[in-house]
Amino acid sequence: MTFVVNLRRGARALALGAFLAGISAVSGVPALAQDDPVVAVINGEKIMRSDLVAAYGNLPPQYQQVPLEQLFPALVNSIIDTKLAAAEARKQNLHETEDFKREIASFTERLLGSMIIQQNVEKAVSEDTVKARYAQVVGEMGDQSQVHARHILVKTEDEAKAVIKKLDGGADFADLAKKRSTGPSGANGGDLGFFGKGQMVPAFEKAAFALDKGAVTKAPVQTQFGWHVIKVEDKRSQTPPSLEEMAPQIRQSLAQEAGAAYAQGLREGAKIERFNFDGSLAK
Repeated sequence: MTFVVNLRRGARALALGAFLAGISAVSGVPALAQDDPVVAVINGEKIMRSDLVAAYGNLPPQYQQVPLEQLFPALVNSIIDTKLAAAEARKQNLHETEDFKREIASFTERLLGSMIIQQNVEKAVSEDTVKARYAQVVGEMGDQSQVHARHILVKTEDEAKAVIKKLDGGADFADLAKKRSTGPSGANGGDLGFFGKGQMVPAFEKAAFALDKGAVTKAPVQTQFGWHVIKVEDKRSQTPPSLEEMAPQIRQSLAQEAGAAYAQGLREGAKIERFNFDGSLAK
């Protein structure tokens, strides 16, 4: 659930000031509980390396591949500037103003809302649910087999039988298609490329998929377009993507569904009144 993740990242980044306002998360950086030296002292207040690690954990995508050591000076400077500015703001009692209180209240609402939704999303997106959705998606893909076919389309059954007779006599299928086929693929030797089930009219599809590779129909096949003589050039079966390949997309989809469902459940248990922009009651 992208908006939830972004909201949480933005919330944590707020304390880092202008530099970190545009910086989001990089994972995999452990806090150093037993090896946590002081990296700066601001008017007697110590800034520990663990504070830097926490700040690093809020960096945006463009910084995700940059080692913490390279960003160390910028992060320290950002924390110093933020703490100095915050201290000055307190001296001027900005934290007592109504504007500040409104911002804090609004921020708290957004953070709490995002946290509770994120908790429910994390419960819904487990390895078991990902595997179950993968099985469902693969099952819905159905038969992934395809054939590469050519055809010669003529107007009458007798013409089609004459074409089959010529092919039995050794005529080249593609050359004959260029000369005799009335279909748009005739100029290309009747080549239709690869196609799967459901892409051709039923009678044509049934005949094409029943043929072995290299085989030609022994009898003309009738459709609403005319009479066909079909040759299968090749067959293949497409393998669905692996669970590993599809897992990120499935997790994202499950997270969005879970977040939307949770929010809808909250709405259903609440009394909500809506008003128009002018303050009148909305219908």
